[in-house]
Amino acid sequence: MHTEMMSHSFEDNSPTVATHNALEHFVALAKMAKGVACLHLIEQILEAPGVYVFGELLQIPSIMELEGGPNVKYFNALNLFAYGTYKQYLERKDQVLELNVTMKKKLQHLTIVTLAIRNKCIPYKTLLAELDITNVRDLEDLIIEAIYADIIHGKLDQKNSQLEVDYAIGRDIRPGDINQIVDTLQEWCDSCAAVLNCIETQIHRANAEKARSIGHKDKIEQEIVNLKKAIKSQAIDCDEAMPMEMREQTNHESRKKSTKNKAGKSGGKSWFKMAN
Repeated sequence: MHTEMMSHSFEDNSPTVATHNALEHFVALAKMAKGVACLHLIEQILEAPGVYVFGELLQIPSIMELEGGPNVKYFNALNLFAYGTYKQYLERKDQVLELNVTMKKKLQHLTIVTLAIRNKCIPYKTLLAELDITNVRDLEDLIIEAIYADIIHGKLDQKNSQLEVDYAIGRDIRPGDINQIVDTLQEWCDSCAAVLNCIETQIHRANAEKARSIGHKDKIEQEIVNLKKAIKSQAIDCDEAMPMEMREQTNHESRKKSTKNKAGKSGGKSWFKMAN
């Protein structure tokens, strides 16, 4: 059985636009926030619906200063939401800000996104382990929430106990991963160029073969024309070379046959009249 969630249309009030606007709002506030206000702002960001990217916030000086200070857990929590998963949170609870229920659910949604980017068919078994959920019904409810949040599109394949993913939003990219992404894109470009060269070679070969076929066809047609001319010329030469007596005899026999045919037709008509 498949439970399919339909994707939303992208209008001016779409989740993508709303997410961008919300992020811009928090970025503007973070640039002005200092001290305790900055910490409260991070808590709001981690709870805020529709905000699923955080890399731009991590570049703001007031937030970067938290990394080496007594409130490093706030920075680590924001960093975890940008790049990490719920399972990593469970492994590093003592290093990050304590998350409330809303924050945990949001990090679980982001974890589903990470898994969806890696694999388009995610077994329930994997999701249960990564999200620290023991009940399949609770897992499916969480997935449906993520679909309605428009961060993934897909189907719940309950028969095969898996999530089939059609689309997932992108997550923040670690600065250290940029070179790897560039290398991957370059390999892809090189592969495309190689395929394009192969296609162009095949096109040239096909055009050359077509030209050879057309030339061969024209050659045969010309040979047929020449052969017809030769046969016609040969027939004329044979007539001219034939002795006069043979030509007269041939013409005489032709006239004789013609006369017999006429006589036969006339006799038939007379007999028909007599019979009447």
